Amino acid sequence: MSDQRALATTFRELHHSARPLLLVNAWDVVSARIVEDSGAPAIATTSAGVAWAEGFADGEQITREHMLSRVAHIARSVNVPVSADLEGGYGETVADARTTALGAIECGAVGLNFEDAHPNGRGLLDIDAQVARIKAMRDAATDAGVPLVINARTDTFLADVGPDDAWRLAESLRRGNEYLAAGADCVFVPGVTDAATIQALVAGLRGPLNVLAGAATPSIAALRELGVARVSLGSGAMSVVLAEFRNLVRVLGETGDFAFLSQRMQHGAVNAMLTRSTSASA
Repeated sequence: MSDQRALATTFRELHHSARPLLLVNAWDVVSARIVEDSGAPAIATTSAGVAWAEGFADGEQITREHMLSRVAHIARSVNVPVSADLEGGYGETVADARTTALGAIECGAVGLNFEDAHPNGRGLLDIDAQVARIKAMRDAATDAGVPLVINARTDTFLADVGPDDAWRLAESLRRGNEYLAAGADCVFVPGVTDAATIQALVAGLRGPLNVLAGAATPSIAALRELGVARVSLGSGAMSVVLAEFRNLVRVLGETGDFAFLSQRMQHGAVNAMLTRSTSASA
């Protein structure tokens, strides 16, 4: 547990460095090992990616227990801090939030993403209810003795809630600051890519801002100038991998040409990477 506390402290400190914390989200052990071997200081999981790899659609179709079992495999396979994307906590009650936070800690994670959107598309949860759930997560982490890094996500922009972007910005700031006051460490506002809105969020939030990277997102250097603390790829990396795989299958069927295999990751290199992973977790 002392090692987990140290990893949690390290992970929290990464949100206050000169350069934004870039998280390439992993969906299984081998993707996590590739991220770690690249020199990344931390790893986050992607809930959509884990669900897809296990045969489920995104949106809490996978159970809490199933998701946490995958997170546990990843956390055991690496030596850097792991933050778990745990959607909306797999239930809307305070008890659900506490159970999810304790489950994250038990499986070796030192951070988690926590959403305020209804998984069935019914808009956002009542802000007071979400504040109570975040407080329950913070209390659970305190009781467990692990300073869990809570990344409180609000889907005001991603779910296109409200009449216009001005309203969405104000609501994101209101929710974000309430979540920080309740015990969150960082506010995640996916769906925002323009510099002006990002700058307004940084200025108005009383804590670090996490943005979700997309094709139109400013560069890391530009985000640093804007004051962003954390950048996540979410399901983006896995989606690119899936698109490449689909294209490979299509081209192979059309051409019958195996030249693409020259670009593969060598069998021995993958085996060696996972042998190190198994040894580290033993």
